[in-house]
Amino acid sequence: MPQQEQAPAPSAGRPVASYMGVGAGAVAAVVVVGIVLTALLAAVAVSAVSVAIAAVVLRSLLSSAHRR
Repeated sequence: MPQQEQAPAPSAGRPVASYMGVGAGAVAAVVVVGIVLTALLAAVAVSAVSVAIAAVVLRSLLSSAHRR
């Protein structure tokens, strides 16, 4: 039985390291976007609390002015 020549194994188009680099970059981008969105949400929450406190203080000042 004659031996058949085997075709060479197909070589990878890109090395695995480049795919890992893309994956690491994507993970880093998602983490950065999450941090930025969390910071924006915290800023909005702090602003809302500040406005609520200012509204309570102004309401208290106006009600005390009407009592006098």
